[in-house]
Parts: sequence; C-alpha cells; structure tokens
Amino acid sequence: MKKVVVIGGGTGNFVVLRGLQKYNVELGAIVSMADDGGSTGILRDELGVLPPGDVRQCLVALSDSSRLMRDLMNYRFENGGLQGHSFGNLLLSALEKVTGSFEKAVEEAGKILSIKGKVIPVTTHKVRLKMILKNEKILEGEGEIYTSQEIDQGYLKMYLEPYPKADSHAIDEIMNADLIVLGPGGLYTALIPNLLVEGISQALKETKAKKIFVVNLMNKKGQTTGFKVGDYLREIISFIGKDVFDHILVNDGKPAPDLLQRYSDEAELIENDQDDPRVISANLLERQMSEYDQNDALAKHRTLIRHDAHKLAAELMKIVENL
Repeated sequence: MKKVVVIGGGTGNFVVLRGLQKYNVELGAIVSMADDGGSTGILRDELGVLPPGDVRQCLVALSDSSRLMRDLMNYRFENGGLQGHSFGNLLLSALEKVTGSFEKAVEEAGKILSIKGKVIPVTTHKVRLKMILKNEKILEGEGEIYTSQEIDQGYLKMYLEPYPKADSHAIDEIMNADLIVLGPGGLYTALIPNLLVEGISQALKETKAKKIFVVNLMNKKGQTTGFKVGDYLREIISFIGKDVFDHILVNDGKPAPDLLQRYSDEAELIENDQDDPRVISANLLERQMSEYDQNDALAKHRTLIRHDAHKLAAELMKIVENL
C-alpha cells in the first residue's frame, strides 16, 4: 500500500484528506501548529494547550465514524460561556490535559473517530508565527497575518518564536512517504509555517518520495495580489531552499462569473504562467455540494469557490498509481 503524506493546515488539508480517504492508501497528515485565532487562540492562551483547530479538521476528514460524530466534532457553541468554541477543540484540549501530551490526545481522538491514517503535529513546541513587513511593522501571530492587507507591499522576514524542532514522527512520515502533497492552503498561514520548523525543509530535500505542490484556486488580496502559479512556487521554494517538486497541480476550471464577482473585493482567480512539463492542469473546482459536504457542518460554511475533494483526489491517485 502506497503512503501519501499531506502537509499543510486548515481547510486545505481537510479537502485533500477527505478525498483520499476513499482510496486504498496509507494516509498521514502533518499539521501546522501556528494557528492562534478564534476558539483555538482562546484555548491556547487560557489553558496553555497546543492549537487544536487544524488537527480537528484533519481528524474529521479521516474519520470513518458516523456522520453524527463528525458533526459533533465540528459543532460550535453559539452562546453562553462556550460561545465560539467547537466541541472538537474542547475535546482535544481536555485530552491533552488528561494524557499530558498533545500527541497522545490526537492519538486517542483518532481512536474515538475511527480515523484512517495518522494526524501528526509538525512540532509539539508552543510557537507563535511572526512576520516583519518592509515598513518594519511586526505582525504578531497567524491571526494578524491572515487578516493583514499589507503583505503584498513586501515583507522582510517570517519566523516562528521560539524556533522549534520538528516532531520526530513528522520527519519519519516524510522520509517514509511515497508521495508528499503540499497544499492547497493559505500561503503564509498554513503552508510556510510548516517549512519554518527545523528539520522539515531538510527532510523534504532528502526524502525519496515524489512531491507535488497543489496550487490554490484564489489569491487573497492584500497578501498575494496578482500572484501567478510561478509566484507561489518561488515563495515556497525560497523557504525549502531547493525546488523539490516533481509535479505541480493547477486548476484550469473557470468559476461562474457571478461567483467571481462575489469574491472581487477580497480575492481573484490564480493564473497559470508556467510552461513546465511538471504542471498538471485539471478542472478541480467543486460543481455542486457532494453528499459529505451537505451533511458536514464544517463544509457548509466554507467558501463557494473551492477544490472538489474527489476531483483533487482522482488527480493525486493518478500519480500514486504510477509510483
């Protein structure tokens, strides 16, 4: 059985894993620990736990449990003292306290959810993501970076504080993989934070696994305004220190004009400017809500222009089948 390892965070990991979960492959998810917004940020600050939000999404994506259990993990309290918190975040934080280890908490949650695969934090160090802009303003944390409208004016440096070492299990997953999938996901908030962890970029350079970069569908204005596929590649490669990719998966589907109009103030479709034999072009857009989307609470509130999990997985499996 081939081993596929997905690196990222947030919704991007969820979509890739949910699609691949239907195939006969061994799955591993390496998850960014830079998240500090919303429920996750409050739990980090008040309980001193590692961020559970992105891990929760991966657990749900890999779950073979009932739809009710998946909905329960994503259920978000709407009022009272728990307002804004998801049940899954609370469960993971409680398990971390009970077991004394975030890794153990994730493992136990995986058993509860009957997951197919592994979910591994990229590091177990408590870190904050920071970015210094060219105007010398410092963006403190993933939340500030995510909402910034100034990044496309230039930045000087991105780093994690304190500088963390990678979880040894994350390195093992990379070294033992047959295929590594980086992306899709927020360039500065979901993808690059993994590459800032000591040992990850080196492992990506040393592993014999094939590596594919899945390019986002949309640019985020103020951050990647006007970025084309080549710009994303250059940014990612600059943090790895070498062009390690064997394949670059790019969407060539066109959303309906009315959908693009809805996004016009905050995002724009990414154009492919690469005449590169590594590029795989395919229509990866979700056309209509699939069965799991209709019933998963997480998917219901996601954006309308998004990757179709099944189309994305089908393209990835073409590569796996040729390994």
